[in-house]
Amino acid sequence: MLDDGLLSKLPEILPDTCPASSYVVISDSVVAPLYAEQLAKRIAETAPTHLITFPAGERHKTRKTWSTLTDQMLATGVGRDGAVIAVGGGVVGDMAGFVAATYLRGIPYVQVPTTLLAMIDSSIGGKTGVDTRAGKNLVGAFHQPKFVAADVASLETLPPNQFAAGIAEGIKHGAIADSAYLTRVMEQHSQIVARDPDAVISLVARSIEIKVAVVTEDERETGRRAVLNFGHTVGHAVEAASGYSLLHGEAVAIGMAVEADLGTRLGVTEADTVDVLRSALELFGLPVSVPGDAKVATILAAMRYDKKTRDGAIRFALLRRPGEIARPGDGSWTHQVDEIDIGASLERSF
Repeated sequence: MLDDGLLSKLPEILPDTCPASSYVVISDSVVAPLYAEQLAKRIAETAPTHLITFPAGERHKTRKTWSTLTDQMLATGVGRDGAVIAVGGGVVGDMAGFVAATYLRGIPYVQVPTTLLAMIDSSIGGKTGVDTRAGKNLVGAFHQPKFVAADVASLETLPPNQFAAGIAEGIKHGAIADSAYLTRVMEQHSQIVARDPDAVISLVARSIEIKVAVVTEDERETGRRAVLNFGHTVGHAVEAASGYSLLHGEAVAIGMAVEADLGTRLGVTEADTVDVLRSALELFGLPVSVPGDAKVATILAAMRYDKKTRDGAIRFALLRRPGEIARPGDGSWTHQVDEIDIGASLERSF
């Protein structure tokens, strides 16, 4: 569901879309006072409702937080006929989704994304999980939400850098599947940055269409869903190497620039693709270079633990050109790449 003002309608929608004897609203310390507290009070008018929060930020997306949230849920007495409502950005969605996937072996949940990145990407597709010292999202589960309620009105409180970070995922969707959409995002730059509701709804709607089409074909990421990882192999590693000082979308922006250069180096990506992507990212103030204090060896080490690594080899979804993925001759969706080539593209990106 996508609309302007949808959050206020959610208490009336829940009984039909995700019926439960009781609800647990999970949010973080930033989003709870903005939206989750009021939403929990509204839902409590018709069903027992509990609000559980945890400290905001990627550094808190851990097994320890998962354990704390699970214990708090157990203390409420919520049973298998209960449901979780995740209210917040990507960290909240991943964490609350993982709690729902594992609590009493799995209970229903609803995604209520309040950031642009969560609306167009992380809330769609059923990936849940937590980070470990070895890397991002290495412990998790596939658990599809009953539905996603994206209210673009909640983006009014989003800081500019968080908003831009979400646009990075929109640029990624255009880069892998729809060059016309990528062009439209660039042409509507001023309206999107101004958060014009029509422009933002158009952005969110097309990104959702692209991601849903891919996920529907390959829910468990055994094939085509790997294309959604464009920019993420480098991005996750850079994000981890930064100690999560970079926002996820900022790290993905850097990852797309580096991986486009890597594809060009390997002869699978058309040369002007790098310039197109860098122009789109820079238009929205997103970074395209690896932070100067990062070390190539540290980034490569983080990649070796990435979920996309197979048989010890690092694999990448690479572009042919904007809007088209380059598929290797073996019929798969990703390319095995030597660490020497990866390191060379990383060095060029500083």
